[in-house]
Amino acid sequence: MQQNPFESVFKIGVTTEIGRLRKLLVHSPDSGLGKVVPSKAQDWLFEDIVHLDTIRKDEYDYYTKLLMYFLDPEKIKGKLAEIDSVEANRGFYKPNHPNFHNSENVVELQNLLADILADEYIRKKLTAAVCAIEGCTYKLQLKLTATDPKELAEIFISGTMADDTMIFAPVPNLIFTRDVGTTINSHILLNKPAKKARVRETMLMRYIFFNHPFFAAYQDNVIEIPDPTQHFLRPGDEPEFRTTLEGGDVMMVSKNHVLIGVSERTSEEGANEAIKLLFENDVVEKVTVVKIPAKRDYMHLDTVFTQVKRDTWVILHSIAHSPAYDATEPIHFLKEPEKLEATTAIQFHKNKPGEPKYYEHVEALLDDISRNDLGSTTPTKIIYSGGNVFPYDSREQWTDSCNLLALKEGVVLGYDRNDRTVEAFKASNFNVVKVQDLIQDLESGKVDADTLTDTLVLMPSAELSRARGGFHCMSLPILRDEIL
Repeated sequence: MQQNPFESVFKIGVTTEIGRLRKLLVHSPDSGLGKVVPSKAQDWLFEDIVHLDTIRKDEYDYYTKLLMYFLDPEKIKGKLAEIDSVEANRGFYKPNHPNFHNSENVVELQNLLADILADEYIRKKLTAAVCAIEGCTYKLQLKLTATDPKELAEIFISGTMADDTMIFAPVPNLIFTRDVGTTINSHILLNKPAKKARVRETMLMRYIFFNHPFFAAYQDNVIEIPDPTQHFLRPGDEPEFRTTLEGGDVMMVSKNHVLIGVSERTSEEGANEAIKLLFENDVVEKVTVVKIPAKRDYMHLDTVFTQVKRDTWVILHSIAHSPAYDATEPIHFLKEPEKLEATTAIQFHKNKPGEPKYYEHVEALLDDISRNDLGSTTPTKIIYSGGNVFPYDSREQWTDSCNLLALKEGVVLGYDRNDRTVEAFKASNFNVVKVQDLIQDLESGKVDADTLTDTLVLMPSAELSRARGGFHCMSLPILRDEIL
């Protein structure tokens, strides 16, 4: 495989959720999303049938362009009119398209996959692995092995041949790149998915991290979570015996502190294994486990809260303050404490084994992070989903009001449909701007990405929101500036 000219300058390092974003991994919506059918949507972890062209041209295109203004402005600044004039099908965001941006900062996973498939040895191994998982015939395996690497990368993701024939299921969840892994300082913690639908994408990412020249200097820093010893001897496939962890449940909140959610997709066993590996490899000093109700409404930790500034968070109130057990309340007595929808936060310290720290509620944890980990000298601010008014809090959390991506401290991306949450941001003195207007202002020079502060950027969301994941989900940061 040809050596990548950027290998020597490709760096990995994430110490917070809010430092200026410099590099991230994304995956543009591919044709596989347009082939999800109602009968398989649940199996493939999709809640709805989305309209692919709308997602691509009217929604994701803006996301790509905004990322470029912040992460790789030379590719777009002063060229927006030209880009728009030649992309009748919006090829700027499409891998394999002549007009694709090919940024080394907004890194497309499909391109990384195509790069490693150019190596014949890797192509044979990975094709054999995919075909084994998908039950392909040997003749099809040989045909795929002989396929052009760029085309093969698209097939592995979309499940579709060049003639539009589907040969196996797509992996539509790959647009949610956050879930395949998390950058923790200069390490990468790979996921261990809870659902069969995500097994192939996890394997593809494993091959990328261990074989692409971009990550050559960091291969010893890739952390994989093993199954329990002799797990195959245990009965059935009961959840209590499974070790699962997904990236949406992992947050790098400060240089020495990681949050891990125990949720519908991440098990206690997965959190336990991650803690041991992070401590054994001296990656961090503290890990706080936040146990949230194992419900599809929440799914991952980053669907119920994300960070906006060192002193500001957005969260669903029922997660921030779970109901306390009250023996005088009949329903609490009837349900018993363990049956309430409670959220707990327990912190483990590498140098204090057996001495966990318990937090009264999640909001207390966030306040501790802001003040003691990040050195905030101002009172911690909490912005509640839907303005903490029922039913808007739950409705807007479902459409990712709490799943925001910070491009830099105080500048975050969210969906334009969560009106009550937008009002809550305004009440906290944030500017609110539509991405279409911001892009024009960045292009004209009226606004500068380096000086922009305290801004919620509203992104079009009619179709993207139906996939049930926000921009925090659709990003895997691999390089951020440290915050001062």
